[in-house]
Amino acid sequence: MEAHSSGLNRKRRREGPNGETENDERARKIPRRTSGLKEPAPFADQLEVVTTQYTRVSLDEARLGTPENRPVRVYADGIFDMFHSGHARALMQAKCLFPNTHLIVGVCSDDLTHKLKGFTVMNEDERYDAVSHCRYVDEVVRNAPWTLTPEFLAKHRIDFVAHDDIPYVSAESDDVYKHIKEAGMFAPTQRTEGISTSDIITRIVRDYDVYVRRNLQRGYTAKELNVSFINEKKYHLQERVDKVKQKVRDVEEKSKEFVQKVEEKSIDLIQKWEEKSREFIGNFLQMFGPDGALKHMLKEGKGRMLQAISPRHSPSSSPTREERSPSPVFRLPFFTKTSPPSSPPHYSDAHSISEDEDDTGTAAIVKTADNHSSGKRSR
Repeated sequence: MEAHSSGLNRKRRREGPNGETENDERARKIPRRTSGLKEPAPFADQLEVVTTQYTRVSLDEARLGTPENRPVRVYADGIFDMFHSGHARALMQAKCLFPNTHLIVGVCSDDLTHKLKGFTVMNEDERYDAVSHCRYVDEVVRNAPWTLTPEFLAKHRIDFVAHDDIPYVSAESDDVYKHIKEAGMFAPTQRTEGISTSDIITRIVRDYDVYVRRNLQRGYTAKELNVSFINEKKYHLQERVDKVKQKVRDVEEKSKEFVQKVEEKSIDLIQKWEEKSREFIGNFLQMFGPDGALKHMLKEGKGRMLQAISPRHSPSSSPTREERSPSPVFRLPFFTKTSPPSSPPHYSDAHSISEDEDDTGTAAIVKTADNHSSGKRSR
């Protein structure tokens, strides 16, 4: 067992990020394989009788290993009621005591067990069958004796007896394995803590009402469960009450989930409302605040309105002679003979003449011409 367990882990050396070697322990995978056991262990009374002379194997010879055709025959006995993992572990330890082991398991009958130990949950046939299907068992002895006699040991050609080292008290002896220990044939095993037939029965007795109600639900009758009429009605009433309680619990859980969802949604709505309110307040202040956009718009509108309704201011002083634009020179067409311009004259903005000024100038020229002609006539 030690060699097998030590082979499950292996170390590998690998280079780390800095080039340093590191030890890496990883569990080695166990290869898949199918067990060779396909049938339960046979019963001793069904096997052929061996007539050859029997010679016991010493402890040193057994530890070194015996020939394949001569395994070390180890015997382990018990009641094995409600066969559990503690029983299986004890048989595994007995099987692995020596390299080459043939494990024989003796199971006591109901009569002997009820007389010397007490009532069992499983009957003897069920206990025989349960042990025969354990993978570590090679042979099963039915109706095993309470105390091992030399004749029984010789009949089954037993080399060693495996059992836990705690003294097993009986009505006839303080330790039924005392003579086996004195003969040097005892091989101790370790008990598995936390599990035993008595512990399992204690759990059932402690939760008796629960198991009775469960089996009543599954269709067992009160007579089969040895339950009275009153207790049967009591269990049915308890079952109904429990169903109502379960429904109330379900409603409470659903209501809690609903309230939790409402709270989550309300929190989300409050957060969204706060975000929207902050955004609204910020936009309002940007528009209507003391330095908001509306104030600037009103200032600009007021300035434009004042500019539109206020008259233009007259100049404080009249322009000088040099600043005035020169008056245009007009010539009558009948005093000078000039060819008409090919294109109309182009006047700048400073020398442009308005229509009123043109009419006034033309009238003055006509009046001067009339005066000039009248003067000639008077001469």
